[in-house]
Amino acid sequence: MKKILIVEDEMNIAELERDYLDVNGYSCDITTTGEEGLKLAEENGYDLIILDLMLPGVDGFNICRQLRDRLDIPILMVTARKEDIDKIRGFDRGADDYIQKPFNPSELVARVKAHLSRYERLVNKNSEPDEIRFKGLHIDLSSRRLYVNGKERVLRAKEFDLLVLFAANPDRVFTKEELFERIWGIDSLGDITTVTVHIRKIREKIEEDPSNPKYIETIWGVGYRLKK
Repeated sequence: MKKILIVEDEMNIAELERDYLDVNGYSCDITTTGEEGLKLAEENGYDLIILDLMLPGVDGFNICRQLRDRLDIPILMVTARKEDIDKIRGFDRGADDYIQKPFNPSELVARVKAHLSRYERLVNKNSEPDEIRFKGLHIDLSSRRLYVNGKERVLRAKEFDLLVLFAANPDRVFTKEELFERIWGIDSLGDITTVTVHIRKIREKIEEDPSNPKYIETIWGVGYRLKK
């Protein structure tokens, strides 16, 4: 049974989320503070975390960043705030999805299922050694490590998957929608804003000058491609 941690200070919302997830076969724990959420997340081996943005004490943005530094599991951020900048901040700190209150509990369950399914496919990939080399990039697929001109650079899970997709298809232009569908696998259940954020983070890690990239090129009005 998959284990989910709900970090939410409004107990009526947390209990509603738990009840719907319980019915769908998930085991859920609830905590009302980010600090306790960090402690539980490190101790209990959860498969996914549902994190509220507006928490007492340390806010959800900071908690998300700390969780992502320690864990590589799906994090779904929940908030009543509508501003796009909050979505971007959430993705920038490592959130995998962003759900706006009020939401349909069935939608939450659908997103949880989709993210868990996607994560499971990633971790269960064939582990036979394989690699991609491209213009100074060495991508070790079996160990999920990246080297740029011989120096290792650490990418988060979806950053790595995006780069692999580009490297396996050099010079092919991908739209944001296509990238989102390929990597997140939930085209109808998410926000493509995260694609832009992840591309920027990849450039910061692999480019000498991220503002003038030599690897991932923006095709204005269309999408992105890995330049040959």
